[in-house]
Amino acid sequence: MASRPIDAKALAGKLPEPERRVQLLIVGAGAAGCAAAVEAATAGARVLLIDENPVDAGLMGLDAPLYYGGRYTAAVQAKARMLEQVFSAEPGLEAAMEAGAEVELGVYAWGAWIPGEGLAALPGAVAGLADEHRSWMVGFDKLIVAAGARDTAFAFKGWDQPGVMGARAFRALLQTYNAFAGRRVAILGSGPLALDTIRLAHDAGVDVVAVIEVADSVQAAGLATGLATGMDVRVACVPLVAHGDHEGVTALTVRDTRTGENFVIACDTIIQAISLTPTVELLDVLGAAIAPLSCAGGHAPASTDGARTSLPDVFIAGDVAGAPGGSWLAREAAQASGRRAARRALGLEVEPAPEASSDFDALAYQALWARVLFGAADPSLIICQCESVSLEALLAARQPDYLGPPPPAMARRDLGELLRDGPVNQDQIKRLTRACMGACQARRCREQVALALAGAANIPPADVPLAGYRAPVRPLPLSVIADWRETPEMAAGWDVWFGIRGQWTPYADIGTEREALYDGLFGGDMHL
Repeated sequence: MASRPIDAKALAGKLPEPERRVQLLIVGAGAAGCAAAVEAATAGARVLLIDENPVDAGLMGLDAPLYYGGRYTAAVQAKARMLEQVFSAEPGLEAAMEAGAEVELGVYAWGAWIPGEGLAALPGAVAGLADEHRSWMVGFDKLIVAAGARDTAFAFKGWDQPGVMGARAFRALLQTYNAFAGRRVAILGSGPLALDTIRLAHDAGVDVVAVIEVADSVQAAGLATGLATGMDVRVACVPLVAHGDHEGVTALTVRDTRTGENFVIACDTIIQAISLTPTVELLDVLGAAIAPLSCAGGHAPASTDGARTSLPDVFIAGDVAGAPGGSWLAREAAQASGRRAARRALGLEVEPAPEASSDFDALAYQALWARVLFGAADPSLIICQCESVSLEALLAARQPDYLGPPPPAMARRDLGELLRDGPVNQDQIKRLTRACMGACQARRCREQVALALAGAANIPPADVPLAGYRAPVRPLPLSVIADWRETPEMAAGWDVWFGIRGQWTPYADIGTEREALYDGLFGGDMHL
């Protein structure tokens, strides 16, 4: 059988080659990524190690990639100072460079693709990279994603003001940027992440004034020891209101769920240290298998050994693989993970990974917090800040108020009626309510929206499918993302939408000899 000719108007064979190609691309230059770069470069591989830090201050204002909550100093505006700080904060960067790896900081990986179904036009496996000025493509033979984990945020009254932030962002501002602006912090949660956050605060000289837990007892054994000395540890309490002024948070009101009594805690920062969730967006865009992992607090790449993914040329390292307890890996464990991933990628012998299990169910712990928080909240609570979607509108499957009243047919529906038609689906709810469609790309609301839907449907959180998204997985200016080297070959034969081949061909003439007549009416390329 003769092969089918390629449409001259298609992109096949026309896409330009990437600017460069490397043997191993590593995304994420934390402890795991740097260790992977050192291991691979020492073995003789051509390695490119990239990291988005220092993150642009404007991106930090969108709480991406972490939940910074506006609690950073003006130092984040000084790019050169931030670059120096990032380099000095991670000694693995210098080790990677000395081993022969090429290191690029302040570079975002906004997408990555491997040729396959629907992507046959690609000139090989490529990653889309960008800085503040332009975007470009890099080809790779193997890819290690060491993108870490991000904050899981929860809504309560006043959570939208400066000073309410995530534990991972707190760690970044302290350790990576040396730019944390707070002095007296209250911590939400008492599990492994809260314990790690308290230790981090103590080491940095930050005053932890209170620990708030919705459960009837603290969740991490370390909080029952001397670590809690001097802190106001309150169990069976729910955050009600974060009070503030023009500079942000000044106090937090909590309620004892057993007695109904309210307490006011003076603080300038409220750190949500309930759980992290693996940063899987880039892996999901690649098409790697993603599955809920309860001990890690969310969806994580499916892996048989903590290094491989379902894609033969894509590997994982560090917290993105799913750190037990919904916290972050200790530095030594992260480095060991990076070395294993590098050896897997290069086809070298790998020692078995130690058991990384945890008795702490981070996903169930998130569900507990969501149930108590949302049960105490006013229905008008804004759960998606970017799109102003209230908890009431979410559960009613209603568009946000700024779009006006919904049409009568939509107003008669609610989440209960949708659930009678089939399983809960976060993408459907997103289209109906606009929850998770904002500039932060759902980093403040994706998990809590899923938890709210799980609670309303009375199903385990793991049964709610991961909400869909697509590249770019980082908010980027259009001027940057549109910086594309369009070759003359790409432009040749390009059709406008209404010039698609066959657009003007009568249905009865399709597949007949008369079809060529219509195809050539506009000079061959059908531009109007």
